[in-house]
Amino acid sequence: SFVVGNIYLGRVKKLMPGLNAAFIDIGSEKEAFIHYHDLGQQFLTFNNYVRQVLDDRKHEPKVKRMPDLPKDGQIKDVLQQGQFIMVQIVKEPINTKGPRLTGEISIAGRNMVLLPLGDKVSVSQKIKSNEERKRLKHLIQGIKPNNFGVIVRTVAEGKKVEELDADLKTLIQKWENM
Repeated sequence: SFVVGNIYLGRVKKLMPGLNAAFIDIGSEKEAFIHYHDLGQQFLTFNNYVRQVLDDRKHEPKVKRMPDLPKDGQIKDVLQQGQFIMVQIVKEPINTKGPRLTGEISIAGRNMVLLPLGDKVSVSQKIKSNEERKRLKHLIQGIKPNNFGVIVRTVAEGKKVEELDADLKTLIQKWENM
């Protein structure tokens, strides 16, 4: 079954330049849909990473930051039929339509959301105390490895570094297993 949040290595089946979108085969009965704007700013970095993994599965890929995807670009300039791309389901399939996808990969944990190949640390706006927001941001910046972004969730308020570190390591392990 296809569930919101699942991450797949899909293959581009058909480009739709008029819609500035593409249909992606992720193994579902109906092909999934992704619009150019849903590819995400880091799409070129993810695309380069996926290519490296597929070319040499024995070695750890080198993350090379690519420029952000232009906001007003065209799908035909970044995707081609048959290409593999990493996608995440954002909307379940309904009736005659397949799942809706995004290229902005995120892995949710209890205290935080991991953003692979990102670099920013953000803290939930619902944490009102400026001191606590600064503490959490500083803690996460101190324990997160390079090439990972993190969104600190509200539930992390008041948590100790050990608990946050354990959650972060679990999320990174999930990413590496993928």
